[in-house]
Amino acid sequence: MTSFHKNKIAIGKLSNAVQRIKPSGIRRFFDLASTMDDVISLGVGEPDFTTPWNVREASIASLERGFTSYTANAGILELRIAVANYLKKFKTDYNPENEVVITVGASEGIDLALRAIINPGDEVLIVEPCFVSYAPLVSLVGGVPISVPTSIDYEFKVSAASVEDKITPKTKAILISFPNNPTGAVMGKDELEAVAQVVKKHDLLVISDEIYAELSYDNKHVSFPAIESMWERTILISGFSKAFAMTGWRLGYVAAPEPYAKAMLKIHQYAMMCASTMAQYAALEAIINGQEEMEEMVVSYRQRRNFFVKSLREIGLDCHLPGGAFYAFPSIVSTGLSSEEFAEQLLMEEKVAVVPGSVFGSGGEGHIRCSYATSMEQLEEAITRMNKFIQKHASK
Repeated sequence: MTSFHKNKIAIGKLSNAVQRIKPSGIRRFFDLASTMDDVISLGVGEPDFTTPWNVREASIASLERGFTSYTANAGILELRIAVANYLKKFKTDYNPENEVVITVGASEGIDLALRAIINPGDEVLIVEPCFVSYAPLVSLVGGVPISVPTSIDYEFKVSAASVEDKITPKTKAILISFPNNPTGAVMGKDELEAVAQVVKKHDLLVISDEIYAELSYDNKHVSFPAIESMWERTILISGFSKAFAMTGWRLGYVAAPEPYAKAMLKIHQYAMMCASTMAQYAALEAIINGQEEMEEMVVSYRQRRNFFVKSLREIGLDCHLPGGAFYAFPSIVSTGLSSEEFAEQLLMEEKVAVVPGSVFGSGGEGHIRCSYATSMEQLEEAITRMNKFIQKHASK
């Protein structure tokens, strides 16, 4: 059978929802960069730190002790207790026995939250620019993603007025993420409280992705469920990938009032059974004894942020100072190129990989995302190459 006929058969059997979803724009540039030599990648949002040795050793020890069976569906109780205790530093309080579920990365947590609360036709407000998976995941559960755009004029923060402007009788929930990927924007308590008033007024639920909570550089992170009257309305998503340098371990968690947690656990039981046993023991060590290493990483990221943003401005790319995460989101409007054109030409001509802002939704066009979770040496060389690229195109 020819490949044409095979493809025709396969496409005819695929879900309409899946066919409508575009592949990740982040992965396209990463895959392209991986085929080239001498590329400096500022594309993928991954710490350049190796998981600390004591965390790796805890995983090895769990293997040596024979802890290779399934855990409880919700995760080992010791880890859930540790997570609940850890979240208290953000002024949130959860019962580890029935309000915390350990997931396969924060990504699974977002999927579980949406599947637990969204019915076909429900609208979900998504604050954009945002992580590329949000809108596709809403669509996959039959929901309707509704963009709430932010802009550089307000430092990519979301206003209560812009949220209220998008609410209809079909609106069920809002999905937010601060510190934000890709902009690095953070929201203060007063700003979150204003959004919370709209949430309460319209009886909405909130999915708050706080995977970058620990990577807040100038002000302490404010957790959305800690806002008055928001605990009972919020599903908190977080994990170990970013702050603990554990991306490949694929371990996250959801924390929510018992009815939501139980619904998510029910889905998790059928879809995943449980998260990796060995990864859970590693995470237990990280959350109990990994604070010092985390703080050292945060200091390093802050230094890189300050250098990189200052350097971007010096070479002619306007860039707000991100308050968290490890991304700069400079404007490339002055070059006359679209974000897609800029990213592709920069990669081909100067071998620097960045992500076009357009892949992150409304408001992302005219910007590129640059991860500064790489060495200072690499950042310095990236700036040199980007400057060369900008000067070359400015002269045309």
